[in-house]
Amino acid sequence: MGHPEYFLLVMVAAALAPVLAFAGLRWCRIPVMIFEIALGVLIGPDVLGWVDSDTVLDTLSELGLAMLIFLAGYELDFGAVGRATMHRAVWSWLIALGVGIGLAAALSGGDVDRALIVGTALTSTALGSVLPILRDSGRLTGRFGTVMLAFGAVGEFGPIVAMALLLSGRQPLTSAVVLAVFAVITVVAVWWASRPRPSWFSAVVEATLHTSGQFAVRLVMLLLAAMLGLSAALGLDVLLGAFSAGILVRLILSGAAAETSREVMGKVEAMGFGFLVPLFFIVTGVEFDLDALLEGGTALLYVPVYLLLFLVVRGLPVYALAPRDLPRHDRTALTFFAATCLPLVVAITTIGLDEGAIASDQAAALVGAAMLSVLIYPLVALRAGRAPAGPGGEGEVRTGR
Repeated sequence: MGHPEYFLLVMVAAALAPVLAFAGLRWCRIPVMIFEIALGVLIGPDVLGWVDSDTVLDTLSELGLAMLIFLAGYELDFGAVGRATMHRAVWSWLIALGVGIGLAAALSGGDVDRALIVGTALTSTALGSVLPILRDSGRLTGRFGTVMLAFGAVGEFGPIVAMALLLSGRQPLTSAVVLAVFAVITVVAVWWASRPRPSWFSAVVEATLHTSGQFAVRLVMLLLAAMLGLSAALGLDVLLGAFSAGILVRLILSGAAAETSREVMGKVEAMGFGFLVPLFFIVTGVEFDLDALLEGGTALLYVPVYLLLFLVVRGLPVYALAPRDLPRHDRTALTFFAATCLPLVVAITTIGLDEGAIASDQAAALVGAAMLSVLIYPLVALRAGRAPAGPGGEGEVRTGR
């Protein structure tokens, strides 16, 4: 099993992180993932040196990232979002992509490969990372939650598609054909998932829901594995399959009773947020190249630059194209939530390092800025999302309920 002591220390960090986050509530609401990443850096090779890269941990971390994106895909309800809002979300991301690649090209002196890596990373939204914060603060329901899911989903899905087209190493036309094949298969799967379920399906789900059989949970994991396998077989990023699997599972469970659907996804979320997702964030901290960032040069100076660019490139188009029915404070909150990023930045910079398109110190600067975005921007968003004070005194957080 590789190094069992590494796994033990990582699980200690996973259990300690929510305790630290809970203890910090009296001073400030800090997302638990920040403590997970920080503890990973602490026990990693650049600080205490207790944990290093390990095959088992890397595999579990990749599954954690896939689960994070899967849960983000599951939360997206196309019926609730509306076509106009989705169009605004798509256009805001396309504008961000053009601006991001342009600014990255200027910063890199015209290096096309580096500009594609950095520019794509600047357009991402960590919807999977933001979801727990939105859920815990009560902002996932109502109009704001629906709009945030639309813009966040495009911020997750758009960079994944861009990675498939621009960063796959294939010719663009070949990449487009492969992506079209994946889309056709996914559409067929969506059609199948939308069909009425046979009577035995509901019977098996209900009969095994509280037994060791757990048919519904196993089916969810089967669909996730199938979509991950399909994307890998086509040479696409597996995150594309994870996001698509989330959408499929939502369609399948929509035919079940509401209480049954909530219970099934509660079990899946417990497996995700209780085990796999924390491993992803902790291993991200363990593998963070702190030495490359601190050894001197300009890399450290790029951290605040990238942090600002996340807000300018991704956030400002979101603010400009947010639905007009959202109050200004909600549009401001949407801007900062949309500019929050991390998982895809890690994935994109990893591709860049593998292809030699970006240096390790620049990758560390990008990931470091993304870490700060997860720490700072949601806190600003939560404060900005408070309704203005009314006649009775202080405003309250809008929950949409």
